[in-house]
Amino acid sequence: MSKEKVALTNNRNSVPFGQKVAFGVGMLANQMFPAVLGIFMVVLVQDLGFPGWMWGMLFFLPRVFDAVTDPIMGFISDNTRSRWGRRRKYVLIGSIIMGAAFIIMWQLHAENGITYNFIYFLLLSFVFYLGLTIFSVPYVAMGYEMSNDYNERTSIMAVAQWIGQWAWVIAPWFWVIMYDQDWFPSADVATRTLAVWVGIVCTLFALVPAIFIKSKSTLKEDYLPLNFNSIGSSLVEIFANFKEAFRIPQFVKLCISTFFIFNAFNTIAAFSFFIIVYRLFGGNAGAAGIWPTLFGCLGALGTTFIVIPIVARMSRLYGKKKAFMISQSISIIGYILLWFLFIPGKPYMFIIALPFFSFGIGSLFTLMMSMTSDVMDLDELNSGKRREGVFGAIYWWMVKFGFAIAGLLSGVIMSVVGFDAGAATQPEGAITGLRIFYSGLPILGTSIALLLMRNYDLTEERVNENRIELEKRHAQKNEAEEVV
Repeated sequence: MSKEKVALTNNRNSVPFGQKVAFGVGMLANQMFPAVLGIFMVVLVQDLGFPGWMWGMLFFLPRVFDAVTDPIMGFISDNTRSRWGRRRKYVLIGSIIMGAAFIIMWQLHAENGITYNFIYFLLLSFVFYLGLTIFSVPYVAMGYEMSNDYNERTSIMAVAQWIGQWAWVIAPWFWVIMYDQDWFPSADVATRTLAVWVGIVCTLFALVPAIFIKSKSTLKEDYLPLNFNSIGSSLVEIFANFKEAFRIPQFVKLCISTFFIFNAFNTIAAFSFFIIVYRLFGGNAGAAGIWPTLFGCLGALGTTFIVIPIVARMSRLYGKKKAFMISQSISIIGYILLWFLFIPGKPYMFIIALPFFSFGIGSLFTLMMSMTSDVMDLDELNSGKRREGVFGAIYWWMVKFGFAIAGLLSGVIMSVVGFDAGAATQPEGAITGLRIFYSGLPILGTSIALLLMRNYDLTEERVNENRIELEKRHAQKNEAEEVV
């Protein structure tokens, strides 16, 4: 074995399991807030009388704001000098802001009127999403920089996604609690109360990585200045970072593949409820009972206990690219099975498809976040900078931008097939149309991603070669500083 290989082996940067869990607890907060938000949003229309355009604006405008602030926060985080490191203080501050804003924005009362409640909720949404940005961008960057080892990076993300998936197991049960009058007299009363508990508990989860994840001081680092005098140059630098990031073909493949898979899924996600109610139970929501909840809950449990452990194992054995190709191909089987297994009167049959179906989203972020860390090594070789915050922000900007598009596409598809959520019975062919899109759109998006990723070339061998070169540069820099 060469000296370079030995040096790399000795610097594999194994992360203690407790540190992985601390990072994962933050992921639970990062996913629980949007998961619960999606459940609670129905109350705005169903119980508080918001018209459709207001509901659409509340989905769209805060996410546009979020997409703008993410890259700015990434730049700030990457260039922060602090004895606590670049990330921890922002994770702490953001946790408190988003938790408090989440609680306050759901204190809505019907007697205040629709216009007042709309403006109140919209303004507090901006505060919530600002807190989410301040928390999530540095938080995600923490995970990227926890290890420089090819396989350890996947292990970190697997643990984090395993813990974070519990948000999607828990969140669907809020439907049951909110509309059970043994718990609350009405759903708006339920959201006001439940928001307090969700806000407090998730804030405590979000604080865990800020308190327990170790980081080194950056007081002596040669970063760009962060002050009012440098705002102009900073904005130029942010745009330059965007351009440089999209000059890396491997990063572009990761972003676009995620865009197609995740947002094809999100476009049709809301259709699950309607297909179960109208296809399986003839439009009788009462008869459907907890089956819509079980669909989401069991899918998330499959991801937690089946998909993530298998994908992490496949990644170690075959490499990240092959693990991605296999897992996404399995998800296509799941979408095909769902076409055949939504059988009227036999709702239990769709359970057979859920483990296959869950491989799509369940493997996506476990692998893509790990692969993004590998790309950052390549970027450091080219630029000499570590820009976890910026690259993480750009990656998630693509996700959020697509999420907004997915919301619009959902409405377009429902209009195209003639589905009317307020009607007791649906026009002939409407549910069949939803089912065609439900299976077809994710298959199309996943197939495009598989084509894009077929030539992805950041293998374990190449990543390790990049690490060897970076370790040489770091050693030379340290020697030069010692001489000075």
